[in-house]
Amino acid sequence: MRAALGDQIVVDGTRPGVVRRDGEVVGLHHVDGSPPFDVRWSDNGRTSVFFPGPDAHVVHFVHPQDKGGGSHVRQR
Repeated sequence: MRAALGDQIVVDGTRPGVVRRDGEVVGLHHVDGSPPFDVRWSDNGRTSVFFPGPDAHVVHFVHPQDKGGGSHVRQR
């Protein structure tokens, strides 16, 4: 799994009663976009370090700077 700043992380509930959760990738820890990610969650606005499991996927955002080859990594 790879992500860039601005992408959306979606975590689907795999058990009854577990709610789907989503958030925006606001920070990366690796230049190649591999986990973990800093994610700002839409349900509470908090940011946390997220290590995705098998119930998570990335919805890629089309970055305007991709046309110019810009970097999306914010180093910590």
